[in-house]
Formats: sequence, C-alpha cells, structure tokens
Amino acid sequence: MNRPEIKARGGAVVPAGPGTADEVKSALGRLMQDITLKLQQQEERLTMLDRKSTQLRRPVLATAAEAEVPHKKAFESYVRSGDDDALRGLVVESKAMNTAVAAEGGYLVDPQTADNIRSVLHSAASIRRIANVVTVESTTYDVLVDHADLGSGWATESGMLPETDTPAIERISIPLHELSALPKASQRLLDDAAFDIEGWLAERIAEKFARAEAAAFILGDGIEKPTGFLHRPMVDNDDWSWGSLGYIATGAAGDFGTDPGDKIVDLVYSLGARYRANGTFVMNSKTTGAVRKLKDADGRFIWSDGLAAGEPARLMGYPVTVAEDMPDMTDGAAAIAFGDFDAGYTIAERPDLRILRDPFSAKPHVLFYATKRVGGDVSDFAAIKLLKFASS
Repeated sequence: MNRPEIKARGGAVVPAGPGTADEVKSALGRLMQDITLKLQQQEERLTMLDRKSTQLRRPVLATAAEAEVPHKKAFESYVRSGDDDALRGLVVESKAMNTAVAAEGGYLVDPQTADNIRSVLHSAASIRRIANVVTVESTTYDVLVDHADLGSGWATESGMLPETDTPAIERISIPLHELSALPKASQRLLDDAAFDIEGWLAERIAEKFARAEAAAFILGDGIEKPTGFLHRPMVDNDDWSWGSLGYIATGAAGDFGTDPGDKIVDLVYSLGARYRANGTFVMNSKTTGAVRKLKDADGRFIWSDGLAAGEPARLMGYPVTVAEDMPDMTDGAAAIAFGDFDAGYTIAERPDLRILRDPFSAKPHVLFYATKRVGGDVSDFAAIKLLKFASS
C-alpha cells in the first residue's frame, strides 16, 4: 500500500511518516493549553479589577437608594429638558402614587426631593413641629372626639344598678386644601449639569410652603386653606364650652397688667392637668422679648434658657415655640397660647408632592408648578388656652 503524500507550500511532495499525526495532535494540545492558561490569567485580572472597583465604590446610605435611582434619573430628565418618556415607563405603587400625565396634575416628585422638602417644613413651620401630623389618602380627615365623661355610679349587692349617661362623640372633619408654589429658572441654568436642580427646587418650594403653612395654621380662615386655631371663637375661660377656646384676660389693654407673672400662672393652670404634661407656649419674637423681662415677686426671672444644646427655652418649666405669625401684644389680641398642641391641633396632608413643568408661559424661563394637599384644624378645644391682652 502506498503511503499518503503531503504537498508542501512550495509544491514539493513530502511523504507523511508514521509520526506525523501524533506530532500534529501534540502541537494542538500544547496550543490549547496555552490558550486556556491565557484565558485563566485574563479572568483573574478582570476579577481583581472588579473587586477593586467594588471596594472603592461609595456605600449606599439607604436600603431603598438603589430602587429610587431610576425614578430620580427620570425626574431629573423631566425637570431639565421636559423629557417624560422615562417617567411614563416607570412602575410605581398605585396605592400611594400615581405617575399621572400632565393632564392629571403633573408628575410626582422623586422620593429624595420630597423628603428634603418635608424636613424643611418640619423645621420651619413652628406649629407643625408640635402639632399632630397625619398622612391621609383621601380629601378629608375625620377626628372622632369623646368630650363627655362616661357616667358611673356606686352599686350595692342587692340594689339595682342605675343606668349611666351615654358618652357624646363628635366628629371633626378636616378638609385638605391645595398649597402651591411657582419657582422659575432659566433653561440655560437647567442645562448646566453642575447645577443641583433637585436641591434648588426643594429649597424654593419648601420656603414658600413653610411661610404659607405657618400663617394658615395660626390665622387661617378655613376658606381654601387650613383653619387656624386663633380663628376659632374665643370666650372667657369661666364660660368655656366645647367649640371655642378659653382665654385668660390680662386686665390691661395691650399689656400684662399689674401682676404679669400671675397672669402666666393663671394661663398655665387654666389648662387641664392631663394636657399640662405636654404643654407648650406659643408666641412671636416681640412677645418673647417682653416675657423674658418678667420677674416673680422675689425679683427672679420666670424665663429660663435651655441648659443643653438644642434644648428649647422654658417658661415656668414648659418649652416655648416662637411662631412669628402670632399677633403682637395689642389691645384685644391673644398674643400667647399655651396647650398640648399634639392633642389640640391636627394637620392632615397627602404624602405626594406634584411638579408640573411649564416652559412656555415665561420664556426664556421655565416655571415649575408644585402642589401638595394639606389641611388643619383644632381637634380638641380643651387642649389649648389663650392669654388675651385686654381688660376683660
């Protein structure tokens, strides 16, 4: 049998010896080993680089941060350029949010910006800090109050048990009203990637909302805004009844009268014992300055500053909240309030904040129409007392 012949590149015939096939297999094996070794080295190098990049990555501060990133990016794109495609594609919980189109009121602000605004409101709106704040999903919030004592009686072993009085339960409905702000920025500023658009929006909106809320929670008339506690009827505390706030008169028009310290004491103890434990004074800066000068019969100031950092000043042992929307000490003004505002005043609000981008109405600026729903009213008329600067 003739042996197979292999043609060389130059055309010459090279006989294939008995060891040629084994040599080819051996060469292919060595080549595969070299390729495998290089692939392993490359894989090790990539693994090492990936570990380094993971170690240098900034840690996530919140467990929900990763889930919020798509919403954050989509919202920023909408604010800067009006591109709402990413927002339309997001899936959110329908129970608390609605990624509505502009026809339904704009888009929900991203969670981080909403948290920023909420924290600024909490620190800026004085009454909000001490009131009862609830989150609702409806357009109203109802408070059920039992302001009558349940009847009772002593019973004997053989005597008949008398019927007791039925408690009176009253419903207080707090409607939610729309609070809005309309900051604007130039498109050139929005195109600047270094500009913190979310921080700027949070600051401007929170500043507007805080001023409006602070005034409404104290002086609001309840028409398209919350009802302030000073808008409720005021009667002499001796004639107090449910539905009005009781006051103590100083005995002098626009002044504390002859015994200013005694009037503060009367105000404190006009409040029921169960409310005094959580009592807080509320007054503006001008009234605060006058109160700081008051002394008792022994010449000691009745005002005491906080001993620890961050601790509020105290008047007769109770904290003082400075709310600039409280009236000055003029004739007939209720310039000082004292009470348990957590029980006496309720603020109801929806959790969502909406932003609508308007690039057309104020060219070359872009308007941002921000809205939220909030309401407030007195929820316990026995929990707040007033000091009225009047003769009677």
